Amino acid sequence: MASLIDTLKAWFAPPPVRAEGYLLTGSVFGESLPTGGLPPLTEKGALAVSAVYAAVNLIAGTIASMPVEIYDRQADGERDRRHDDPLWWVLNEEMTPRWNAAAGWEHLGLSLLVRGDAFLRIRRGRNGEVLGLEPLAYDRVTPVAMPGGARLVYVVEADPTLPAPTAGGREVLDQDDMVHVPGFGFNGLAGLSPLRTALRLAAPVASAMQDYSARFFSNGARPDYVLTTDQGLSPESIAQLREQIQERHGGPENARKPMLLTNGLKTAPLSIPADEMQLLESRKFAVEEIARIYGVPPFMIGHNEKTTSWGSGVEAMGVGFVRYTLRQHLNKIETELNRKLIRTSRKVLAFDTTNLERADFLTLLQGFRIALGRAGEPAFMTVEEIRERLSLKRQPETPFPALAQAQPDTNPTDPVPAPAPDPQPDGAA
Repeated sequence: MASLIDTLKAWFAPPPVRAEGYLLTGSVFGESLPTGGLPPLTEKGALAVSAVYAAVNLIAGTIASMPVEIYDRQADGERDRRHDDPLWWVLNEEMTPRWNAAAGWEHLGLSLLVRGDAFLRIRRGRNGEVLGLEPLAYDRVTPVAMPGGARLVYVVEADPTLPAPTAGGREVLDQDDMVHVPGFGFNGLAGLSPLRTALRLAAPVASAMQDYSARFFSNGARPDYVLTTDQGLSPESIAQLREQIQERHGGPENARKPMLLTNGLKTAPLSIPADEMQLLESRKFAVEEIARIYGVPPFMIGHNEKTTSWGSGVEAMGVGFVRYTLRQHLNKIETELNRKLIRTSRKVLAFDTTNLERADFLTLLQGFRIALGRAGEPAFMTVEEIRERLSLKRQPETPFPALAQAQPDTNPTDPVPAPAPDPQPDGAA
């Protein structure tokens, strides 16, 4: 009984104090870890790194661009696409009046890839039917295990984007009313946060190099230096000299102005030149490291220095990206949606990755030619099935090819046989 009381207290306790991007009171996998003397990483700080932003935007945007199809699953395993299911509109067009579906899937991808968990509140009707899906910010949701650990409930804080009178209060939702897509390392409550694990050092280092580059070029691309003299200078003279140098030579607009030194002043470099510290090479490595963390080929986020080993065609790129990066995320999203929204083995929903895996047009037509049996092989597709793959309008009058009488094509280099002579009427000479 004590554990139940403690759980209820946790539900209605004051909300944990959150810094921007951090849960200060500690949470699942939320312990504070060292960052090598660099500032702690936040969500906005991570997305300020161009490689992180590009990788997250690529994956989340690709998820948002794929249609979600709903199928009836027959007893023999065959699947028939449903074209009139009301859930299709929620998944592909409008999650709620406030959220269109594309923006909702992007929000889910951002939360999953940066925070480690993503949440969609299920809005239901009186009969339990799904009316909508409401994306929830990561900071608003805290998963709590019920006594015994068999089920979860979710403590949802008030919406900070709404005016105070309409923001509502804290709510406790059962797991059947929450789509929870966990990231890698799910332990029954939450997944590992990339901010506190893989990105903990990689992103701050990349951010520090970005900041250093900005300061370096804002100072006219000149290294730090020190002024030396054998003569003694009073504190007032030092302050006046510093102000004059900053006024006349600070910033990129004064980069080319000559510096006139008097009274025996000499300059000496104080920092390592950018070419010697290999700043450019270090920034390139940072891009590759972040791309490795997210499983994204570097060329897909604009790092084109090295030749990819995925193949030279769009087909190989798309298939590899779907197979080795997207499929991990899509499988978790599909599984959670099916068990929370469908809840039956007779119906299933899935992301349609056909457009991403589609070959170039010429190769595609050659494949369809084989599928129709025009290359001497047994046909296994019909014209209507191919038109559906190409998103073309159906033509019910189009005859299907004869599956048993598929004839091989004539080689265009073979001589064309002479036409047979017309039959002569009886008695003709």
